[in-house]
Amino acid sequence: MRASLPLLTLTLVAVAGCGGSKVRGDGPPSGSVSIPDLPGDAVPRPEPRSRYGNGPVYEVLGKRYTVMNTARDYQERGVASWYGKKFHGNLTSNRETYNMYAMTAAHKTLPLPTYVRVRNLRNDKSVVVRVNDRGPFVHNRIIDLSYAAALKLDMVQDGTSLVEVTAINFDEPAGPRPTRSTGVGKTPPAAGTEPDPVDSKPTPSITSNLVYVQVGAFGDRANAERRLGALSLAGIEKAFIHEERAPERTLYRVRIGPVDDVIQYDILVEELENIGIIDPYLITE
Repeated sequence: MRASLPLLTLTLVAVAGCGGSKVRGDGPPSGSVSIPDLPGDAVPRPEPRSRYGNGPVYEVLGKRYTVMNTARDYQERGVASWYGKKFHGNLTSNRETYNMYAMTAAHKTLPLPTYVRVRNLRNDKSVVVRVNDRGPFVHNRIIDLSYAAALKLDMVQDGTSLVEVTAINFDEPAGPRPTRSTGVGKTPPAAGTEPDPVDSKPTPSITSNLVYVQVGAFGDRANAERRLGALSLAGIEKAFIHEERAPERTLYRVRIGPVDDVIQYDILVEELENIGIIDPYLITE
């Protein structure tokens, strides 16, 4: 039984490497980096499960986490954060050295290592990273990216972004090959070193998606109206019913938005939790 498995308790010092750059007072390197100087996406390959950082159960700040048996079919949308120079050169949860210029990430429950594609929902930029660390241990955050990955996704300045995270299965293609816009496969600087300062301004976004929060999909419009009424009673604004017609049936999806940024999303998630809605889903148009 799961309860009989040994419990790995991590100290605050051990988990300080992940959690959200704004919270930790973390930041970019003292020099700046241009996207063409960064390494290409992580190249997925079969790897054995690490002896370290895989629980199967561990505890951080009084909360238990159970590591997934497999990453297959994992996909989640939510908030990504990033971590940088404060932890550059420190050990990750699987006892590798964290390199802020490499294409890596931290996740609370995916097996170590796992390769995932992370897509910025706002601008459709995406990267492939190798998950080799634990975190972020901050409410409403699903993944903590390296500085290099965050820079490619154009989220360094804001510190967070709304993203989609999809695990890569090795019997399926990993996606388009990296191009110059996503990195050209250069070797990242070694941990403990920094590249020469160059222009760090990200390439302007070509796409700008509208992001909505979906809080229910109903076959009966009356049920959708009841959910809309509950949102109104809670003072949640910008909620509406999106009618999706199909030959076999019509679905009534209750959505809120558009959501302008992560701060607004965080506030909305807290308001939804207060009325018992704990599974909002991000939608883009």
